[in-house]
Formats: sequence, C-alpha cells, structure tokens
Amino acid sequence: MSLLNLEQALANMLDRLPLPTTQEQISLDQSANRILAEDIFSPLNVPSFDNSAMDGYAVRVEDLAENNTLTVAGKSFAGNPFTQTMAKGQCVRIMTGAKVPAEANAVVMQEDTTVNADGSVTFNCQPKLNQNIRRVGEDIKQGALVLAKGSLLNVTTLPLLASLGIATVSVYPRLKVAILSTGDELVSVGKPLNEGQIYDTNRFAVRLMLEKLNCEIMDYGILPDDPELFEKTFTEAQRTADVLITSGGVSVGEADFTKDVLEKLGEIGFWKIAMKPGKPFAFGRLEKSWFFGLPGNPVSALVTFYQLVQPALLKLAGNTPEKIANFSPNLTAYTSEPLKKSVGRQDFQRGFFYENEQGQLVVKPIGKQGSHIFSAFNESNCFIVLEKDRGNVAVNEKVTIQPFNHLLK
Repeated sequence: MSLLNLEQALANMLDRLPLPTTQEQISLDQSANRILAEDIFSPLNVPSFDNSAMDGYAVRVEDLAENNTLTVAGKSFAGNPFTQTMAKGQCVRIMTGAKVPAEANAVVMQEDTTVNADGSVTFNCQPKLNQNIRRVGEDIKQGALVLAKGSLLNVTTLPLLASLGIATVSVYPRLKVAILSTGDELVSVGKPLNEGQIYDTNRFAVRLMLEKLNCEIMDYGILPDDPELFEKTFTEAQRTADVLITSGGVSVGEADFTKDVLEKLGEIGFWKIAMKPGKPFAFGRLEKSWFFGLPGNPVSALVTFYQLVQPALLKLAGNTPEKIANFSPNLTAYTSEPLKKSVGRQDFQRGFFYENEQGQLVVKPIGKQGSHIFSAFNESNCFIVLEKDRGNVAVNEKVTIQPFNHLLK
C-alpha cells in the first residue's frame, strides 16, 4: 500500500476534525490571542462625526472663491466643539480630531494661511470640497462586518473593537493539549545524563510551539517503554484533553507500543507519510480526544508538527478557513547551491532565503539535512520544499520555499 503524501494526509485530517461548538463570553482585556466565536458588526459609525484631519481652519469653499480673507467666528477643539453658527465670510479655527462645523465643507491647514493684525485670516490657496475632513462612517459604517468569526484577537484587532466601545466578546475555549514523550533513553532537560541517554528536546519544542498557539498544556512527561503504563497514561490524558500529542513510539521498533494502544483505545486514521523528514507520523482518534504521534527524531518531530499538527490545531481552535489554508504560504526562489534529493518522498530541507540585487528571492541550504541534526534551524528562516518526484537540484533552479511563521521565529 502506497503512503499518503502530505497534501492527502492534511486533507484527511482536516476533513475529519470538527470546528468547536462551545463558546464563552469574556471581557476584552482578557481576550488576547483568543479566537472569535461570532461575527462582530459595528454598533456605530467611525468616525461618529465629521472631524478635521489637520490643525487649521474650517471654511466654506464657495466663500474663498469670492474672497481669500475671512474673519474667525470661533474655535473648535477635540472634545470641545464650536457650537455656534459659522456665517458667510467666516471661518473657524480647528484642531486635528475636532468636530467640523455643520456649515463648513473643507479644512485648510494652518501652513497655507496668514493671520492678519486684525485677527482675520488670509488663505494662500483655494481648497477642494471636503479637503482634510474625515466624514462620518468613512472608516467603518454602522452595521458593517468588523471581524469575522474565527479571527484572532490580537494587537491589531482588539484596539479596533475597543474603538467601537465593545467591552466583551464571545470566544472559543482554549484547546487542552496533553503532551508526552516515549523512550527509556530520554531524560528531561536539566537532569544529568547517564550513558546511552539523550535529552528530551522534542517535548520541550512542542511545548514552546503550543504556547505560541495559546493552548492549555498538560505535560505528562516521559513514558518508559512499558505497554501497561502507555495504556494507563493514554486513558487518563484523553479524559481531560482535546488533543494528545506524543513524541517517539510511532516507528517499527520492538518497544514502540503506541500503535497497539491506539488501536485498543480508539482508531488509527493513518500511519506514516511520504515525506522527509517525518515519515513515521500517526493520526488517530481516541474515545474523547484526537491523537497526533510525532517521530522521535528532533527535526522530524518539528517538521511534522509544523506541517500537519499546526493546521489541525488551528481548525480545532476555530480559526478561519483562510488562516488554516495559509498558515505558511509558499514563495518561489532560486537556489544558490546544489541540493541533494532522492526521488520518492516530498522533502523539507532547512534553508535561508534573501533578496539579491536584482530583486529575486534566493535560497541556500543550511547545514546537513539529517533528521537528527537540529542545529541547522538556528540559522534557517524557511523550508525548501522539494517535490516527491524531484531528484537533485542544480544551482539557479527554481524551488518552492515556505518562510517560517511565528512558530519558528
């Protein structure tokens, strides 16, 4: 049986994974990095009144067509508007953001005027109709869709809602994600190593990426190679978590019990993918949670999390379809060095891209590309994505690159 390619595996998962159905109402100041669970329509016009875009003078355009010198009827400040009537032949001194008098139809900035000894103002140019006036609803009209369901609430969207006087929002619950690593050879970061042991960097990296996705994390640590303990821990984790993510235990070794436990407690969606690194990746369903099994090699674990688990979690969290589909957009670049590639699996190599003097994107591979060599990520800023049927790549060939998104920056 042929292995699924990445696109097939991703489509398989996203078709099965549901959007969230529950929501909670929280205050705006507690909603940073949450996902909006409802469409939000503007309760008011923005701006809510005609206001000046400049410090200067509010005028009638037609008055200046007859006489370039006007008398000053009063002043309009932000929060303290001019409330009288601006008669023919008059202007109003106005500040940025202040309400424009009802009779005015343009604002002339103060640099284009001369204040005379008698207090009158001479205008050195003829303004255009509506010049330097921000009209009611010019930015947002009352009733317009401001934010769509599934939008991320962040530093650009939250101030927008605050400007509309919206104090609370309906959001989806944070995803609860249980994580664990498997293998007798693993030791938690910070503890001394015995001979034959290695540090558990995968769980550490997964936790960091889950934090950037604003998940609620339940860390079950490292499981020794014990089938009974596997079953007990899986059973406990899936009772409270929406998702269980494991690292290691999804290859074909004698001590890899994950598949047996998954078949006993739930079902396997697929096992292994035609990608490099990351072939031994598993997806399935437990009784109450979804399961993602990452490979044990550090690079493979990170690549499969980025390419497969990330979009899956975005959907489970309630993000917009556009955000899920474009979590890591592709670009085209030219190679500065030859790339080694064997036909048979889609390859994700670590690279560094930049713009050359001709304005073209150029990419070079970084370090050795083995699935155990994690250090290359430190100097990389993209994946070089090489097609399944492609072989070695020569200098100056076109390749697809994926600039790292916020998870790897």
